[in-house]
Amino acid sequence: MSTALDPEVLRVDREQAEPQRRGLVGAPRWLWVAAAAVLVPVFVPMAFLLGQVLTSGGSAWSTLLSGRTAWLVARSLAFTAAVSGSAAAIGVAAAWATERTDLAARRAWVVAISLPLVVPSYVLALSYLSFFGPRGLFADTTGVALPSISGAGGAWLALTISTYPYVYLLARAGLRRIDPALEDAARSLGAGPWRRFRTVTLPQLRPAIAAGTLLAALYTLSDFGAVSLMRFDVFTRVIYAQYQGRIDRTPAAVLSLVLVVVALVVIGAEQRARGRARYYTRTPQRPARDVRLAGATRAFTVGGLGLLVTVGLVLPIGVLVSWLGRGIAGHRSIEMQWGAVTGSLSGSIVAAGLALAASIPIVVLTVRHPGRASSWLRRSVLAIFSLPHIAVAVAVVFFGARYLGPAYQSFAVLTLVYATIFLAQATNAGEAALVQVNPHLEDAARSLGKSPARTLRDVTVPLMWRGLLAGAALVFLTTMKELPATLLLRPTGFDTLAVRIWSTTADLFYARAAAPALLLVAVSALPMYLLVIRSDR
Repeated sequence: MSTALDPEVLRVDREQAEPQRRGLVGAPRWLWVAAAAVLVPVFVPMAFLLGQVLTSGGSAWSTLLSGRTAWLVARSLAFTAAVSGSAAAIGVAAAWATERTDLAARRAWVVAISLPLVVPSYVLALSYLSFFGPRGLFADTTGVALPSISGAGGAWLALTISTYPYVYLLARAGLRRIDPALEDAARSLGAGPWRRFRTVTLPQLRPAIAAGTLLAALYTLSDFGAVSLMRFDVFTRVIYAQYQGRIDRTPAAVLSLVLVVVALVVIGAEQRARGRARYYTRTPQRPARDVRLAGATRAFTVGGLGLLVTVGLVLPIGVLVSWLGRGIAGHRSIEMQWGAVTGSLSGSIVAAGLALAASIPIVVLTVRHPGRASSWLRRSVLAIFSLPHIAVAVAVVFFGARYLGPAYQSFAVLTLVYATIFLAQATNAGEAALVQVNPHLEDAARSLGKSPARTLRDVTVPLMWRGLLAGAALVFLTTMKELPATLLLRPTGFDTLAVRIWSTTADLFYARAAAPALLLVAVSALPMYLLVIRSDR
């Protein structure tokens, strides 16, 4: 059985689509100028790292060719594959359960399953370290000691919980755009729920799944907090140690460039996984028919989702509340810095808006005008997302101190760096939406006399607005949790919740960290509700 069951579906191979693409008007010059302007801050840190390596002499080659570097490559790739694979499986399964079944209280499940995205990976890691082990909260409460969770297993758990919402949100948005007539046709031919999902639904979700899995993989490559707390050596932890512990920072620069190469390998793998087909369908005229859950299937689905919410949300919040309660009971000073709330909100909102606007020309060029230039444009944006944020921040400080004067330590530069680092989240979500929009609609607008700019404004952007909002939500929520770049680039007197959490946990003041961590989750929960639930309407 194939998606050819419905003649309305346009799943066209690249060779068949070429005449259609040639019918599209070439990309206007202003679109390329806008995309190039977006890339200017992307290449600053990359050029800085490359310059450091090229002027360092033999020490760079000794680091590059060392056995430890090869070991780091192998370990980081294996760890990234494990995290992104589990995140993809969990995200797709949860999206199908909340979008295609008769699960009760689906909106509540959607919010609960999405909320782990607002919990920083280092907070998850701290919660798991505090809960498990012979001296953990579980042992203190029940007298039963759980095994310690640290190293590769703890890092895998924390990052899987941190990244599966990327796949979940994009896969769920993709499910809502699939024409249910395809599944109805498969059902009429005798296909059961699993066969319909495997042969009809899953192939059309490939762009969304690939985009979400790529975000999970790149997040894992660039994460520093969880792997550091779990004491698991991957690129970011070793780079930070090299940068902090040596006068000669060449090894840190070399390892950062190697990490970029690793990220390009991951990006290439994602492009192959996405395939050469196109996936646009007609706009659904009605919601899909829900799959009825009964008996053991319903119990398994509810139990699995409940376990996911418990590990990703209930347990961390419970640990934070326990820390807060112990601090209050011990008469410790629990201060709430409302300036940190303002700093987190203002920086995240501005960064999300900048990233959304900057992603539009890149998405249009890569999807509607594919070629070597647009391919490298996309790869460059994704490569910067893979860079350790500490390396990006150091590069911006170096460049700004020389050429920007006091402006480099300003709110404008900080938010620009936020938007640049997380631009890949917005572009991937936008691409997953635009790739399912039939280009004939834009051709029709052009044939009616609309200019490229008006076609983009009146046709393209409205048709992909769900993807753009999903990308902006991802940027907002990730910026709320961002730490290394904020520590180095924040203006004097500027504070965020992430900085407050890290500074207190680094000094082992868990009770003081609990209040800003809980507030971070609470503040991020409202935008999650508005962007995920309200967008369904």
